[in-house]
Amino acid sequence: MFGLTTLGFIHTLISLVALAAALVALLRDKAILPNRTVGKLYIWATVLTCLTGFGIFEHGGFGKPHVLGIVTLLVLGLAAWAGKSRLLGRAAPYVETVSYSLTVFFHMIPGVTETFTRLPSGAPLFSSPEDPKLEKVVGVIFLLFLIGTTLQLRRLRAARGSTSRPVSA
Repeated sequence: MFGLTTLGFIHTLISLVALAAALVALLRDKAILPNRTVGKLYIWATVLTCLTGFGIFEHGGFGKPHVLGIVTLLVLGLAAWAGKSRLLGRAAPYVETVSYSLTVFFHMIPGVTETFTRLPSGAPLFSSPEDPKLEKVVGVIFLLFLIGTTLQLRRLRAARGSTSRPVSA
């Protein structure tokens, strides 16, 4: 189906679960929270997406998608570490939030690329992963990531401000 191998099909299904979980988390919780069921589902589906992606060599060998998978796993690790470590102090929730959101952006790059270099069947929207029109779409998605992350960070800051005690004169 759409030129996918069995592994590619399974990989795609897992990635769709991850993206659905991210959407639910971001709409409901305004962040990917690793202590919530939907946050855990997103994280583990993302890990599985990366791991299954390492077995896909559609374009010959180890390439950019594999590097993106490694980077995604590293950023997930950073997010988890930031959420548990005290080394970052007050910056920890900001690093955690930006990191989880960044992994959603990372999902979107191959998602948009693979989808629209295959669909619609027989006349895909983009000719190849290097199509300049595709780069513009990824740029728009990056802009949406920046806007969403900014809103998340403002929300964190506002929540921190409401829990701090007023300074007495």
